[in-house]
Amino acid sequence: MESTKPSQKRYPPELKERAVRMVLDLRSQDPEDHGVITRVSRQLGVGTESLRTWVNQAEVNAGKRPGLTTSEQAEMADLKKEVRELRRAAILQAAATFFGAELDRRPPR
Repeated sequence: MESTKPSQKRYPPELKERAVRMVLDLRSQDPEDHGVITRVSRQLGVGTESLRTWVNQAEVNAGKRPGLTTSEQAEMADLKKEVRELRRAAILQAAATFFGAELDRRPPR
């Protein structure tokens, strides 16, 4: 069953972009520093794992890391939704055909 209300966005896009930019800048200044994400997440008040996910996705989008880009993920979600709708339509069509045939077979009263 699909939810009718949209998912809640915890952090605004501007904050995400700023946080990712800060992490990438600090990493470029000192590549050996492995605590950058934790420090930036504390400074900005965002979850550490959320920030880590945003940075990883930004690296995928930039081609620095393998994986699906944001646009590819959106396209994949759209295609999956379309496949679901087509399967549902096929099931409904088969049901309509079946029940229509059942009605034709009933003897007249």
